[in-house]
Amino acid sequence: MAKLVFGMNQSLDGYVDHLKMEVGPALFRHWIEHVRGLTGSVYGRRMYEIMRYWDEDDPEWDAERRAFAAAWRSQPKWVLSRSLKSVGPNATLVEDDLEAVVRGLKAQLVGEIAVSGPDLAQSLTDLGLIDEYRLYFHPVVLGRGTPFFAGPRPLLRLAASDLVGEDVIRLTYVPA
Repeated sequence: MAKLVFGMNQSLDGYVDHLKMEVGPALFRHWIEHVRGLTGSVYGRRMYEIMRYWDEDDPEWDAERRAFAAAWRSQPKWVLSRSLKSVGPNATLVEDDLEAVVRGLKAQLVGEIAVSGPDLAQSLTDLGLIDEYRLYFHPVVLGRGTPFFAGPRPLLRLAASDLVGEDVIRLTYVPA
């Protein structure tokens, strides 16, 4: 049975914004290895559209960015959206019955499936489907933006904490 994991970089005050938080070399390598190890990813429309950046090579990329792109492209992706009409390579568009599809993925697959996007994560939290939450805290305060938890914070129990890179703390929680 696969484990559904929701994890994102965030500010100390709980907001996610990829443009306002720097990801240093050690953390970027961490994300490369994380993506390489995934069984697949479940995306909401907005996060999938952001991540489509990795579908096309950029001649300006260094070796690590090319490695991340290769890892991202190789994994299966399920995109949960009623507004998209098509998705890119190695992706499946899911328009209906979010709960049945995700329960089916968890039952049929082995390993970790990443959940990408706070709104999608909230929907899956409400259905009791997320097995683990990984909060990557950066030493910045944004004051506003998209919150990591799109709705009420679920009851959680701390399972682990560790330093990732020089200044990011990852807290891992499981449902209480």
